[in-house]
Amino acid sequence: MFKITVDEEISLYLPHETFAARYAELAFENFAYLSQWLAWPAFCKTEEDFEGFIKGSVHKYADGISMNCAIKYKGEIVGNTGFNTINQDTKMAVIGYWLAEKYQGKGIITRTTRFLIDYAFKTLDLEKVQISAAEENLPSRAVCERLGMTLEGVLTNQEKVGDRILNHAVYGIHRQH
Repeated sequence: MFKITVDEEISLYLPHETFAARYAELAFENFAYLSQWLAWPAFCKTEEDFEGFIKGSVHKYADGISMNCAIKYKGEIVGNTGFNTINQDTKMAVIGYWLAEKYQGKGIITRTTRFLIDYAFKTLDLEKVQISAAEENLPSRAVCERLGMTLEGVLTNQEKVGDRILNHAVYGIHRQH
């Protein structure tokens, strides 16, 4: 099984079909929390939905266009992170993530994102990493700022989440040569 060790507490795994039940459990338990900023919880709720996500993720990884990973914290799946897109033509990747609410505040996303930025530059030989966060999602924006990413701008009317239309704050970081 594809596994990357981030540190002594965190590992990333390419999603496996056996993870679908845990993903569905996390989505159910964290529906209200995740639905504040993400559109997918309204459409991806069941184990079967997550089986489809996992199959798609594995195919996109094999094609080299994304790398979604389950986050295991102290051996338990607590969320998902990775490169939503990898574009070798433009030498850029876009990171996305979500984490169960009770695991917030432990530095999990900051550590995994720092690791993925390094992975993008050293392993994938990319030049830029980007993250888009809802403009009002201050915790997610704080992750970008802690990691030294630059706010490149705010794009209006980028995503419909529930009954709200969200603007996205776009952050980027370039490889240092």
